[in-house]
Amino acid sequence: MSVVPLRIEIDQSLCLSSGKCVGDAPDVFAFDDDEIAYVVTDEHGLDDRTVLRIARSCPGQAVIVRDESGERVEL
Repeated sequence: MSVVPLRIEIDQSLCLSSGKCVGDAPDVFAFDDDEIAYVVTDEHGLDDRTVLRIARSCPGQAVIVRDESGERVEL
C-alpha cells in the first residue's frame, strides 16, 4: 500500500515574497513575475515532515497543506 503525500498549495493573496519556501524547496516552489510564490509541481517528492516544516515557517501563512481527502491540515 502506497502512502499518499500531503498536497501543497499557495494562497497567493497571503504571500509576502519572503522566499523562505523557494529557498527551502526550489524544485517545488518558484516566484512568478510579481515575486509571488507558486507551486511548480504537484509531484513534490517531499516527506510529510518537510512539507509541514515549510508550511509552518511561511511568515505570511500562505503555504496550505491538504491531506489525501483534500481537507486542510491544521498546522
